[in-house]
Amino acid sequence: MTHRLRVAFMGTPDFSVPALTALIDAGHEIVCVYSQPPRPAGRGQKERPSAVHAAAVERGIDVRTPVSLKTVEALADFAALNLDVAVVVAYGLILPKAILAAPRLGCLNIHASLLPRWRGAAPIQRAILAGDAETGVTIMQMDEGLDTGAMLLTRKLPITAATTAGSLHDALSDLGSQMIVEALDNIETLKPMPQPADGVTYAAKITRDEAKIDWTKSAVEIDRQVRGFAPVPGAWFQNGNDRIKILAATPAKAKGEPGTVIDALPTIACGEGGLILTRVQREGKGPMAIGDFLRGYALPPGTKLG
Repeated sequence: MTHRLRVAFMGTPDFSVPALTALIDAGHEIVCVYSQPPRPAGRGQKERPSAVHAAAVERGIDVRTPVSLKTVEALADFAALNLDVAVVVAYGLILPKAILAAPRLGCLNIHASLLPRWRGAAPIQRAILAGDAETGVTIMQMDEGLDTGAMLLTRKLPITAATTAGSLHDALSDLGSQMIVEALDNIETLKPMPQPADGVTYAAKITRDEAKIDWTKSAVEIDRQVRGFAPVPGAWFQNGNDRIKILAATPAKAKGEPGTVIDALPTIACGEGGLILTRVQREGKGPMAIGDFLRGYALPPGTKLG
């Protein structure tokens, strides 16, 4: 590290934790952590702090959980931190202009895509669903737009036929944590590059309805859906009264009425090709390899799935 900076870290989910840890380990002074307020979770619906909140408390760092950053009090509290820089990773609140301008070196964002592709809420899932061959991380100088700021660093990662949202989440989280340390080490000399005007796409928030499988789509599309929604929310189908998630599957050559089980593997016919189920989860049960699942649940050839 070339110099120690006064940093406010702003993040909420587990995706953000490795970046916080990396900045601490690099020797920067984490003056304060901002995170979303604790929310009800689990069976008892007890309020639970976010992953970042919990990690910061473990390290003895002051945590703030304002509902908004637009109040006079919130703006004054932030300005009083006398920051060199703020690092923002999946925080979940809009940063007003006064917040963006308060740190001496501005606010940097770790964004899980190769901007300007997949601005917005769900870049990891959208990249897989779209069949992108690669994605990556962009370290961005934040402005008032939605992921529109100038780029400081970018790194690429391949998306393979085995990539799931879960595996990509972890890989991008680790990559981002390495890149933000590099960015702060070189922040005085990095040259911000404006984002290209071409190639802008928006990664809309994932809805529960999107996870329902439409068997008239091709096996390739459904496989992307399975991988893009694994492990959560999980792509699912209906069999009678049972909702079953597909956690892993393999596209295959097959013909048949879409949604029909056509062999004992089981292979499910799609609009084009078929999908061999390899790991599933019945509602209210744990994930299971397909062989174990079929020992206690019948999906005979000819079954029509919804």
